[in-house]
Amino acid sequence: MLSQKFNVSQGEKITVRNKRLQVPDRPLIPVIMGDGIGPDVMGAMRLVLDAAVQKIPGGTKALVWLEVFAGESAFAKYKEWLPQDTLQAIRDCIVAIKGPLTTPVGGGIRSLNVALRQELDLYACVRPVRYFEGVPAPVKRPQDLDLIIFRENTEDVYAGLEWQAGTAEADKAINFLQKELGAAIRPGSGIGIKPISEFGSKRLVKKALEYAIQNHKPSVTLVHKGNIMKYTEGAFKEWGYQAAREYFPEQTVTETEVAEKYNGQPPAGKVIIKDRIADSMFQQALLRPQEYSVLATPNLNGDYLSDACAAQVGGLGLAPGANIGDFTAVFEATHGTAPKYAGKNMANPGSVILSGVMLLDYLGWTAAGQAVTRALAKTIQQKTVTYDLERQMQGATKVGTREFAEAIIKNL
Repeated sequence: MLSQKFNVSQGEKITVRNKRLQVPDRPLIPVIMGDGIGPDVMGAMRLVLDAAVQKIPGGTKALVWLEVFAGESAFAKYKEWLPQDTLQAIRDCIVAIKGPLTTPVGGGIRSLNVALRQELDLYACVRPVRYFEGVPAPVKRPQDLDLIIFRENTEDVYAGLEWQAGTAEADKAINFLQKELGAAIRPGSGIGIKPISEFGSKRLVKKALEYAIQNHKPSVTLVHKGNIMKYTEGAFKEWGYQAAREYFPEQTVTETEVAEKYNGQPPAGKVIIKDRIADSMFQQALLRPQEYSVLATPNLNGDYLSDACAAQVGGLGLAPGANIGDFTAVFEATHGTAPKYAGKNMANPGSVILSGVMLLDYLGWTAAGQAVTRALAKTIQQKTVTYDLERQMQGATKVGTREFAEAIIKNL
């Protein structure tokens, strides 16, 4: 953890006016340092972002970090895994960033990450996936994959209900389904229910479409298993198409319309809406990744795809992520806590540094974010990397977490 202390009075809260973020020159940013390697990688991230922001022309901007607590540090300090004060600080300040968190064992919270997303209604898990030249990757052309995944963050398995096989609750559910709905269910089964709603699906797809339109992306692909689960995942697909028609009829066109009305040539300036069965999408991501730019998915499909795509370009060590609601956003390291490396100045901070880039972009400080991305790419090309990459790169120089951050700062 960084030793420097920040005075909250030095910063101002981000506000919302006319449905737009109003970002002061010195915004207060709640930061959860996290568990395990969290303090190591988050400290590195803060060094890099602070250095990048200092270079913004005018010299008046700065991120004022407000440390709040969740996970092991919160339990040690307050005997709570996720204090209400932490949630309120994020609500008040709107934009936050966090390190990896331990899931408590027997603590009454199934997952701290899920609890944060649901308590703050952060319904879009946003995961950009791209390749940095020089990073070891298991595929022949990792540079062909450059996409961003919008994964629904509050429904599907995250809102799932289940009952253990052999319990009275499971047997009662099976009995009801058999007698009232004529379902054929094998006795002794565990039972699970996953809800997917029109409201949740449309707002997720709307956010993906907004991103594609604003960033001039060619397509949004709805990923689903609607050929089997017709009224949940199939409905997600249908609601996705409806969202495009309702919210962006002038800016979007379906893949079918391109084929039937435009002779296969997409109209200039329009985003193509298409859909793919989930298992097919996994194959497409490997064989034809250049045909996809934005994916919109229910929760479980997006969970699988985001990690699988990250693996194609070198793994989670360089995979950023964010959980975003209507305005509130919590950016995060996408990897785990790796406790055996905690405090050893070994972990790769690339994931959360790139999540910090997403944070800067969200604030509208895109020049600083672009500078960090370029500097990170240059540092990797120079083969100055942490142990996880060094052991796979011939002729690389192994450096610690903080030293990697310092190398990035030199390249800013």
